[in-house]
Amino acid sequence: MATPTSIETAIRRASSADDAALAVVGQATFLETFAGVLDGAAIVAHCREAHSAARYRQWLEQPGCAAWLAEAPGGAPVGYALVAAPDLPSADPGRDLELKRIYLLGRCRGGGTGRRLLAEAIAFARDAGASRLLLGVYAGNAAAIGFYRRHGFVDVAERRFNVGGTAYDDRVMGLALDGSAAHASPAPSGRPA
Repeated sequence: MATPTSIETAIRRASSADDAALAVVGQATFLETFAGVLDGAAIVAHCREAHSAARYRQWLEQPGCAAWLAEAPGGAPVGYALVAAPDLPSADPGRDLELKRIYLLGRCRGGGTGRRLLAEAIAFARDAGASRLLLGVYAGNAAAIGFYRRHGFVDVAERRFNVGGTAYDDRVMGLALDGSAAHASPAPSGRPA
């Protein structure tokens, strides 16, 4: 089996034609991350809706949305990042963007691909004039939280994320892009996603 750093990846901007590749990676990484944490039937139902090719196509056809696809040699999709308008507590839709997803297969972690995907997302948000890049992350995912902290993200709010009728605690984290602090805004929290 390959080590995390042995897989060379290329990153390119995704288009709506990449909807199936994004869906495959989204489903695989969600299962890989949450099997044993969330109920199996809930994972399948969540992936069917939230990680369908149609959902990715819908996002990528929206103005202001962008995604980057990481591919192994031969074109196998192994990860992606997706930025769109925010739908998070403390978000200012006129000033913030949201890193909706940054997913990478486990065997590809540790080799810099995640950092490169995040750099693409941050550059896009800056170029779009966003003041903050926000994201939601499962509060129990210490590895992801650590990754975001190492890249300058701070806690700005909390939310409840519903999967299969069960609400889970998420942290909302933000990265200031305009030199200000990525502080919490007075917005309601605790609504299901």
